[in-house]
Amino acid sequence: MKGRGEARGAVTIVNAIAGGKGCAVGIDLRTWAEVALIPGKGTEVKMEGLPDEPVELVERCAQAVLERFSVRKRAIVRTGSQIPVSRGLKSSSAAANAVILATLDALKAEMPAIEVLKLNADVSIEAGVSVTGAMDDAAASLLGGVVFTDNHARTLLRRERFDLCDRVVIAVPERMIRKSGLPKERIALYRPLAEEAFRLAWNGEYVKAMTLNSLVYGAALGLDQELSIKALRAGAIASGVSGTGPAVASFVDAATEGKVAEAMGRGALVADVFQGV
Repeated sequence: MKGRGEARGAVTIVNAIAGGKGCAVGIDLRTWAEVALIPGKGTEVKMEGLPDEPVELVERCAQAVLERFSVRKRAIVRTGSQIPVSRGLKSSSAAANAVILATLDALKAEMPAIEVLKLNADVSIEAGVSVTGAMDDAAASLLGGVVFTDNHARTLLRRERFDLCDRVVIAVPERMIRKSGLPKERIALYRPLAEEAFRLAWNGEYVKAMTLNSLVYGAALGLDQELSIKALRAGAIASGVSGTGPAVASFVDAATEGKVAEAMGRGALVADVFQGV
């Protein structure tokens, strides 16, 4: 019994930690998972290229699907990813989606997309890789386009095509930011501004929403806005901190992509917006 699953990364327009509601956009950086089910118990995980990363999320995802279908098997899981880890580009949400889909594929079973997202959110909190369950990140990763979610209510409020642009340039600093170290009380102080950012995004004012969100989380987490400023000066349509950073995402068009990538420094990633399949 073998299966394979794939999911994408995403970038933030509005982070849900402060206000509970989030908005994110899928990007075509991929994570894959392969699952083999054999007689026995437990889970064995190999994360290609990430030998030192915790495997609890992957283990919990595979076991949660098996438990959902009352199957007692040992899961052998392999994963690989193009998404930099713990930079705010939804590596955990994508990994969880990919493993859930691969386990379903191995079982030749199906689950509605909203149930996949709810399972992802529950397991992400249990594994300590998310504060709210990150349903916005999971939805953008799984479904593509631009998504709006109420993370506390586990509700997908809206999903639609993202028409602001087709490409994104991402600066990926070396340092990681783990969810376990976030100053949650400090972030909560910015709730009114986060709610305003969500309102702007809901009304299609993505540029204003992304700018306000970046300022909010930059202030709450002590993140420098200099890369966003450089990107905007180089012609980016919008730019801001993705997730809890430190990655900075800039939406671009064909005329500005090269200049923005140069402004954001060596090693900047360029990806297509993932509109869904």
